[in-house]
Amino acid sequence: MADIEKVSTNGSSANPSIFRTAIGVRHRIGEVVLGKHAQVNLVTAALLAGEHVLLSDVPGAGKTTLAASMARAIGGRFNRIQGNPDLLPTDMTGFFMHDPGRNEWVYRPGPLQANVVIVDELNRITPRTQSALLEAMAEHSITVDGKTLAVPEPFIVVATMNRMGSAGTFAVTGGQIDRFGISLAMGPLDRDIERRVLRGEGGYRIVDSIQPAIRAEQLVLVQQAVSEIFVSDLVLDYLMNLCDAMRGISHLSPRASQSMLALARAMAVLDGRQFVVPSDVKALSVPCLAHRLAGEGEPVEIHAPEVKSVTEDLPIPEPARR
Repeated sequence: MADIEKVSTNGSSANPSIFRTAIGVRHRIGEVVLGKHAQVNLVTAALLAGEHVLLSDVPGAGKTTLAASMARAIGGRFNRIQGNPDLLPTDMTGFFMHDPGRNEWVYRPGPLQANVVIVDELNRITPRTQSALLEAMAEHSITVDGKTLAVPEPFIVVATMNRMGSAGTFAVTGGQIDRFGISLAMGPLDRDIERRVLRGEGGYRIVDSIQPAIRAEQLVLVQQAVSEIFVSDLVLDYLMNLCDAMRGISHLSPRASQSMLALARAMAVLDGRQFVVPSDVKALSVPCLAHRLAGEGEPVEIHAPEVKSVTEDLPIPEPARR
């Protein structure tokens, strides 16, 4: 694999290998997750932007398959955490154990020590244990027995949630929800795709056969390059106008616009461009913003129709004519 060079801040010298790598990662995920082009594009953008992913859908929709394919596509480590009320922080972070033979305390890593971690049923985890996950998502580190330890880079959390208010669930704070760059649903399979899956194409059974498009440590360099893709003032103004318009629906933190910008840069790369255009931002309005507007106890998708309506009504700025 070729070394990844940085993109210059004026967006004029992006190494073609960055675009090839981005397309390669998307293709590898698409080999497993069949018939979900929009979802695969979004989660690939999340990988390139270093953003966490929230999945809301019925059981058996392929959420774990999606997360596992993300890890495999970048040659990274993958772990799964099953949410339940008995889960303790150390069940995720790991713990120190005394080794009599060496007469010292040795760290036993937990499932958060991976590049892609799926947390199933996030809202069945108690608030105390959710806090340990939030630290990993926000700081890319964990605290074990008072010691701060780094998680691997890159580090992406993919989480699923049960319906709000269903039995055995706990509220997920707005701060936790705000850490997810995008929220999306897998949706049902159409008949032709389901037939292909039944015949053995795609799906979880072939995840291990995927050839990685890149090594995990190289993805960090790609993420840095993506973060330097050129964004004009016109596009920045449109992004801020969009976020301001959404604040008429509910609270939206400044982190939302930062996350949206990172994802828009990734979308540009996946489209083979060295610069962001307003349509990159527009396409992200619902997956990037809707879940952040939901109040505590509300379904994360409740404001999606409003977000879509506001986005359609907001004019896209035109470049000044000379």
